[in-house]
Amino acid sequence: MSDATVRVLTWNIHGSFGRNPRFDLTRVVELIDRWDPQIVALQEVDSRRDRGAGINPFEFLQRELGEHGIGAKSITTDDGDYGQMLISRWPMSDTVVHDLSYPEREPRRAIASRIETPHGPLRIVATHLGLSVHERRAQTEKLIAIAGDEPVTIMMGDFNDWFWVGSVRKALSRELPGRTHFRTFPSICPLLRLDRIYCRPRGAFVDCYTDRSARAVSDHLPVIADVTLNGVCLGA
Repeated sequence: MSDATVRVLTWNIHGSFGRNPRFDLTRVVELIDRWDPQIVALQEVDSRRDRGAGINPFEFLQRELGEHGIGAKSITTDDGDYGQMLISRWPMSDTVVHDLSYPEREPRRAIASRIETPHGPLRIVATHLGLSVHERRAQTEKLIAIAGDEPVTIMMGDFNDWFWVGSVRKALSRELPGRTHFRTFPSICPLLRLDRIYCRPRGAFVDCYTDRSARAVSDHLPVIADVTLNGVCLGA
């Protein structure tokens, strides 16, 4: 990567349980560390599946992956918490957890933050959208407002988007024209492009990747992108 390039990674770890019955978060961290991202968005972080391991995944993943971060817990029960995380090696400011919940559906959240990278500010929105078309349509409208108008903006997560009619990608691409195209679900034989990274401007994308070895850990594959801030943050 060039000096002005930032690497971001998004991954639905499915509680590290779907294809990882030993609840081994170390495998999650090892795979992420191999890609050496500076900013990480994780979905389906689930302390309810501790199964006696004595590990709080929100605390463990924060400690292992970055100095700065926030967990957005969308479900809290007597057994623990479920939600998502945004983790960064660099300071985060103006961080807000937005409620995207739709009536009579599972609670959903979006984490928005300004990452103070050494190359300039970077707007990040991390999310995990719902399963119904009407739900995602309403959530996408909120996401567009949350994204704002900063020169370099990245939105990433599990968008649960597989229909073209009323699709998330059609709406988001008007505001964030750069996007990844990997098939990520189910990880054992990927068919659906549920997990994506969107970017503004389009030219900020340097390269994008996925990692098929993740199929041993989760039912989703991660998506990784290198984003350049060289020249595009001027005046931000």
